[in-house]
Amino acid sequence: MAVEKLPELPVKEIIATDRAPRAIGPYSQAVRIGNLIFASGQIPIDPATGEFVAGGIAEQTEQVLRNLTAVFEAAEVGLDQVVKTTVFLADMNDFTAMNEVYSRVFGDNRPARSTVQAARLPRDARVEIDAIAVSEPGADRGPRAGSPCGVVDATGS
Repeated sequence: MAVEKLPELPVKEIIATDRAPRAIGPYSQAVRIGNLIFASGQIPIDPATGEFVAGGIAEQTEQVLRNLTAVFEAAEVGLDQVVKTTVFLADMNDFTAMNEVYSRVFGDNRPARSTVQAARLPRDARVEIDAIAVSEPGADRGPRAGSPCGVVDATGS
């Protein structure tokens, strides 16, 4: 009787950068598994100040997308590789203003998207966006330092 060897599971790699706000809870800014990168929801915190950006939904959406861009850059992918986003709005009446910024940032690269109104977002943000990106085939870099769970810390310095 032959024993069938199961394929090895891809390594889970934690993505972290100081160019986006640090996680405000027990979660990672992003996680890579194979060639998929799952970015946690970003809210409109300016990483330089730790405070929300001034302004309304348009300014908040711009900051959220800057934060997501920084997280994905730390994972060595761009917004053009994002395949799915989920937008959480505190008020669906903000949809049009959020959508104008979102459309400008993503341009013709339009990932699949869900948009929902949430009863309340972290720190009373008006918008939060999470995203999934796909890196180029073969871009899976494998484990870091022999660990089953690698950490990539991409600092802005």
